[in-house]
Amino acid sequence: MEKVTFLDYAITYLSFYLIQVEGKGDQADKRFKHFQTLDTEEYEESPLKDFLDGELMKISKRKVDRHPKTEQIPTKIGSFIVEEGHALDSNPNYNAFNRVRYARSKEEFQKENELFAQSYIDTSAVRGGVFLIASAKLTQYLDEPFIFLLKCDFEPKVASISDERTLIRHVEMAITTKNMKSIQYPFMPEEGIVEDGELKIHQASHARYFEDFLKFVEYGESMPEIMKNQVIHMVHEHVSAQFEENSDELHKFEQDLEIWESSEKREIQERLETHQVVEATAQIVEHTPEAELRMKLGSTSVKGLLADFGESIHLGKINGKYVLMIEADTIQFDKGVSPIEFHRPDDLMEIVERINKKSVGEY
Repeated sequence: MEKVTFLDYAITYLSFYLIQVEGKGDQADKRFKHFQTLDTEEYEESPLKDFLDGELMKISKRKVDRHPKTEQIPTKIGSFIVEEGHALDSNPNYNAFNRVRYARSKEEFQKENELFAQSYIDTSAVRGGVFLIASAKLTQYLDEPFIFLLKCDFEPKVASISDERTLIRHVEMAITTKNMKSIQYPFMPEEGIVEDGELKIHQASHARYFEDFLKFVEYGESMPEIMKNQVIHMVHEHVSAQFEENSDELHKFEQDLEIWESSEKREIQERLETHQVVEATAQIVEHTPEAELRMKLGSTSVKGLLADFGESIHLGKINGKYVLMIEADTIQFDKGVSPIEFHRPDDLMEIVERINKKSVGEY
């Protein structure tokens, strides 16, 4: 890891490819054409300099979570897949990036990066546009180069492909940085830190094709997925201990757990005691302090912090009905003015007695 300071990137080499796709599905004719590879001096005189000015820095500074809050997020951290006991150079994608990264001439740079262009057009959902591969250094502060893979879509009247000499001009068919997809290697998680085993990928589209051509890169699980796996493991550990091995009761529980896991709308299972749930949530909160608690009681939705369950959020039952109690020093109201804002709260025990009477038909 090396110390760096953000200023701006200086392009060492840049290759410019045209991606052409005609037809659809398995019958699509997908091709790429290499237009030109530029060195530093050629890039400085190229229209591409104005086109890309500031874009590499924008990519570097774009925020990304190692474990995002949702599955469908545009920016991800990718890690090169390495089997235990093996080094990073056992990964083909890592080796491809580093052959491009340490190319010693623009001819070698173009020869090595052509593998990325070929792999990219082999993905199932690829669309036409321009594919740029750049080697760049942070001006004056880091001698090790970064590799950027950029896919730009076509858009009229911005800047157009012309020929091998001029590359782009400002008429007709155009490329744009709007919704540009990008890969940065190595990943720079924060100023001063460079991770050789990771890259950052950004694609605004829900289609995964811009990450699919890197077959030996994996992406971190989202927080919901991590929490679900932790809960399944914890519940299985607690509940299976209550049954004999290979018993019908254990098989039934495992089947119920599978159904629960695959259901989008899940109802409370009532398998664990309060202290077991508090213990389990504490394990999750230890790794993820901001883990959220979301549930719906009847038509009322509740959102809070998982860490507050058992502390200021309590779940109980009275005469077969569920009751949620929330402790707080203050109450604030946002939209939707109502008389409740002027309510003087009843004593809790009066509310419990009222619920109890209502449940048995006395209220």
